[in-house]
Amino acid sequence: MGQELDERKLKILKAIVHNYLETGEPVGSRTISKYTDLNLSSATIRNEMSDLEDMGYIVQPHTSAGRIPSDKGYRLYVDNMMKEKEEELSEKQQEITEMKEFLTEKVEQVEELLQNTAKLLANNTNYATVVSSPRFTKRIKFIQLSLINEDKMLCVVVMEGNVIKNKIVNLSKNIDGETVLKLNILFNSTLNGMTIEEINLGTISQITGQAGEQGELVRRVLEIIAEVAGSGEDMKIFTSGATNMLKYPELSDNVHASEIINVFEEKQQLETLITSSEEGSAGTGIQVYIGNETPVQNMKDCSVVTMTYDIGDGVQGTIGIIGPKRMDYEKVVENLKTVKKQLDDAFQNNT
Repeated sequence: MGQELDERKLKILKAIVHNYLETGEPVGSRTISKYTDLNLSSATIRNEMSDLEDMGYIVQPHTSAGRIPSDKGYRLYVDNMMKEKEEELSEKQQEITEMKEFLTEKVEQVEELLQNTAKLLANNTNYATVVSSPRFTKRIKFIQLSLINEDKMLCVVVMEGNVIKNKIVNLSKNIDGETVLKLNILFNSTLNGMTIEEINLGTISQITGQAGEQGELVRRVLEIIAEVAGSGEDMKIFTSGATNMLKYPELSDNVHASEIINVFEEKQQLETLITSSEEGSAGTGIQVYIGNETPVQNMKDCSVVTMTYDIGDGVQGTIGIIGPKRMDYEKVVENLKTVKKQLDDAFQNNT
């Protein structure tokens, strides 16, 4: 997406974003001429801003000369910021030390720790925060089919985290030991290490195709796997700072305020957000939603940045910060990385 912009346009876009983040007011060419080191005239900057508007990176909210970033402009800004950002957390060692002391104060109780985390982030960023409890990423470790008698079979499914499910399967027709052995090999060679979300129609077709006459039995075993993967503790969500959102004029009118407060009170939509984040952040641990990109309809005028924390053995949770689209993305990412490290340390030292 950034290929269409030369260095000058990119610098002007960054200046517009930075200025709008600071002031919340539409940005004019005169402001940019003072704000950047480009030494360009207001007329030249106006032409560049016109091009940026044609490309969809900035928009004119009303008839004034000022422009504000569009969702596309925010996206380019965030993507560039993420590429340039170094992955170090030692920049503010004192701040990290204070966070560690705060987080470990009541580490004996996980729920207090996570609630403290939410409060800490809300205080540090002046945005709203959400933290989910750690849960197993339920990957299949082992599947064992064993004949009990001629019309019954025992199906044992072992998931990561040693979640085990045993179920008796009634057989519609007799099968021999060799067939059971082949099915065990088929299931374990195909599904080992996968989550239920990763078992798609192609995988199912592959297994049922290789199972031949035992296709119906395969489908019943897959239903048992889905049942195991869907069981377990409900997600617990801890939030803080919802009222911080009302400090920003673009979110403080009655309609926006009602929608945002509703999201934090009901929490079901936050579960959707966290689930989407966990699925979308594979490999990086971080996910940024800007405007309409968020899976929560009532947050379409907000930005959300989430990060996955991993405490080992397939156990993961999510930390998220929710704010206006003009949030300070660098500060948010810094805070998330710092808190993620402290959460990881806190859990590992107390398990």
